[in-house]
Order: sequence, then structure tokens, then C-alpha cells
Amino acid sequence: MTRPSTPPVAILLAGGLGTRFDAAGRRNKLLAPLPRDPLNRPVALASAHALLAVLPRVIAVVRPDSAELESVLLQAGCEVVMSHATQRGMGATLAAGIRSGVDEAPPSGLEHLDGWLIALADMPYIHPNTIRAIAGGLTSPDAIVAPSYQGQRGHPVAFGSALTPRLSALDGDIGARDLLISGHITIVDVDDAGIVRDIDTPDDLR
Repeated sequence: MTRPSTPPVAILLAGGLGTRFDAAGRRNKLLAPLPRDPLNRPVALASAHALLAVLPRVIAVVRPDSAELESVLLQAGCEVVMSHATQRGMGATLAAGIRSGVDEAPPSGLEHLDGWLIALADMPYIHPNTIRAIAGGLTSPDAIVAPSYQGQRGHPVAFGSALTPRLSALDGDIGARDLLISGHITIVDVDDAGIVRDIDTPDDLR
């Protein structure tokens, strides 16, 4: 008997230094308030809310010196992993989130989630419907699903459960690029410019 498909676990990568936003390191771009946001949410919180509106389990990976960011994400409903792996780059950060998702006991009722949806905390404009479409496209254990807007591929990207060992072994700053190059990717066209819009500099908030 085939078990019904279940939602992926979201991994929210929130461990970057954001040096292009503030080279001195005094301002964390993920805590910067979004302009014209009716709730005055910081960048990372808006990103987390979009995921939580669709997926029941969101694991955020943050730097060990990010207590304020940890608090914001915990209050939103994320599980938070504070990891020194963030110092080694995006690949190491992603792997830390995957290993946490595998090793830690999930909340009751979420024991059988299949696959992973990888999102960046500095991309707060992605619509929940896009996340729903990407998660819904994850129909096999070896699937890779990514969105496209006007011909430009963006984030988030979903990976089937068969790719868990390769994701958990990532290191450095490469991220899942090799998987995206070598694997067959299902592209989902979306009407959502947020998939290619991130916050790198203060000008991106204006």
C-alpha cells in the first residue's frame, strides 16, 4: 500500500553574514524591517511566515551569535538550529539543517514528512502559493523542483527524500549547486517575481 504524499520539511537558511548589507557587521539584514509591510516585519520573519503558511515544519539555521534572530524565528513557529557550520558557507548551513531534521525527534504528527524545501531567509517576497506549487511538485523520492519567473529560475527549491544523504554531506559555500547541475529538475512556471528578489544591500529595501 502506497502511503499518501506528505509535505516536505522546509529548511530556512538564515546564517549568512550579510556583508554587502553592512560590511561592519553592526546590522543584520535579516532583522531589518520590510518597508511598506503592514505588520512591520523584519526580512527573516516575512520569509518564515510564507513557509509556515504552507508547510507544517520549518527548520531555520542561524549563526550562534544571533540570539535576537533566533528569538524572532522561534516565536514565529520555526525550529531553530544555531550552528557553527554557518561560518563555512551555504552548503554547510544547509547540511546542518538537513541533519537536524533527520536526527531530532519531529513534533508529534510530523514523523513522516517526505523531502526538503530549501529557502533563503533574505527572500521575503515569495508568495505562499509559489511554495505550495513547489512542494506539490515533489512527487517522487528523487525529484528536484524549482520555480521559474519569466524564464529565470529562482527559489525555493525542493528535493525528494532520496537526496537526503547528498544534502546532509554538503560543506563549504557551494550549496546544492552540483545537485542542480547533475539532476533532472522539474521547472514550475510561476507569476511571482519574489522568487528572484533577495535583500543584499540597503537599496534592496527601498
